[in-house]
Amino acid sequence: MSGSQYVDSEGLLYTAPVREHGNIYKPHNKSMAEELNEKAMHDVHTKEIDLVNRDPNGLNDDVVKIDFEGVIAEPDGTHSFDGIWKASFTTFTVTKYWFYRLLSAIFGIPLALIWGIYFAILSFLHIWAVVPCIRSYLIEIQCISRVYSICIHTFCDRLFEAIGKMFSTIRATIRKEI
Repeated sequence: MSGSQYVDSEGLLYTAPVREHGNIYKPHNKSMAEELNEKAMHDVHTKEIDLVNRDPNGLNDDVVKIDFEGVIAEPDGTHSFDGIWKASFTTFTVTKYWFYRLLSAIFGIPLALIWGIYFAILSFLHIWAVVPCIRSYLIEIQCISRVYSICIHTFCDRLFEAIGKMFSTIRATIRKEI
């Protein structure tokens, strides 16, 4: 920041602030223009996704981790043939794996579209309707709460103070007679 100098009423010398870089949307500074072009090339709506860890926040840790052993288990003393057990394990695992892939291929994109629309509507309503309504309610209720507080203090404080003084003279003693 630099600019012309001026003297204030007390005789102190100041420099008037002037922006050297120009408008942030149309910068005069070449390095700033290149920086903005790099940012414009990067799409903010897409990001690198991890194809290995697809649940980094652990949303489905307790629900969807279903293995063969968690569904089908043979207790001690009741065992099928080893070949049947291995074939059942393979059938269960492969069927679950490929059927999930088939369902996600058929319904994944339409459901992602529906959920995207739903959360967009939910965000819109929260930002433009819910929060402003709550804020306006809190502003309006503040006035009512002050009036209510004044009424309570005016009428009830005196009543409860009088009742308290009336009952403060009561003494209770306990005697045990034999």
